[in-house]
Amino acid sequence: MAKRIRVGVIFGGRSVEHDVSLVSARSVLRHLDPGRYEVIAIGITRAGKWVTAADPGQLIDRGLDWEGAEECVLPADPAAGGFIRHPRAGAAPLAEPLDVVFPVLHGGQGEDGTLQGLLELADLPYVGAGVMASSVGMDKDMMKRVFREAGLPVVASRTLLRSRWPEAREGLMKELPAELGFPCFVKPANTGSSVGISKARDARQLADGIVLAFRYDRKAVVEAAVDAREIECSVLGNDDPIASVPGEIVPCNEFYDYEAKYLDEGSRLIIPAELPADRAEEVRRVAVEAFRAVDGAGMARVDFFLDRKSGRLVLNELNTIPGFTPISMYPKLWEAAGIPYSELLDRLILLALERHREKRSSVTDFQPSPGGRNP
Repeated sequence: MAKRIRVGVIFGGRSVEHDVSLVSARSVLRHLDPGRYEVIAIGITRAGKWVTAADPGQLIDRGLDWEGAEECVLPADPAAGGFIRHPRAGAAPLAEPLDVVFPVLHGGQGEDGTLQGLLELADLPYVGAGVMASSVGMDKDMMKRVFREAGLPVVASRTLLRSRWPEAREGLMKELPAELGFPCFVKPANTGSSVGISKARDARQLADGIVLAFRYDRKAVVEAAVDAREIECSVLGNDDPIASVPGEIVPCNEFYDYEAKYLDEGSRLIIPAELPADRAEEVRRVAVEAFRAVDGAGMARVDFFLDRKSGRLVLNELNTIPGFTPISMYPKLWEAAGIPYSELLDRLILLALERHREKRSSVTDFQPSPGGRNP
């Protein structure tokens, strides 16, 4: 029997999307083939403590602060080859090797390049985007800058800084409505799952929305509203990515906020989206272009607005660790494209191992040649 691949699934985290991460992780753990993988569950509590347990399901079901969980740590030293478990009752720490890491963290310190940087230092293969793509994909301001530089269509927007808001408020409250109009959307630059997002129809709601966004981040993005259909497309691959069939979200609320995504049951996912063949192909093409623009790897979900009046397609955002909950669009779109959930996980792990091998082919030391000339 072939040796099983040891997969460390990391979830939870110090993020407003902690609970969503647990739901995604539960689904991933259930769909990883036990015949192919030895799965190690690694949770990060809301306080930032790393924990593990022999039974992955118990760690999620009982909560990361469960008294039966064991503390652990993932060292940055490549010699460790994995993580270190600290059993209770004074037992010696145990080294636990890992073949690959599957991050299932949403939001800050898990999806923004922070965890990816630790995994790079540890020289561990991991599923998904690298440090730069993760950082850009998390920051709505920087993402729009990269998309604009790549010539990709985005919604008109302005970025605000929390530190400058008190002194700049009066001027901004005149400039923003004149530039972006009403209604408009206000978003924290570095959150997901629509946390902290609001729709402003007048000046008072705009000011309140900016204050709300600044509760979650030092940067806020104010965007012009578009009367649009919400289209999403999944991307899979490394240097030669492919795109799934597009899907459409019909939110039960005025926009696809946190309640419409996870709490209310009225939102609908239409897969595949009802689009002409040429428009569906445009969605898939632009999704791949956006993925390449941020130098993505492994996976991403790319979200679009399709203007109901003009028919113009514009990018909303790219998500480098999309949801893996039972109702999440990323796996559902691939299932509609002929790749079931378990096979999708297999492919993502193979892509992680492939990317790690490719990175290791780069030379990491340098010795100047005599005379100053080098090959």
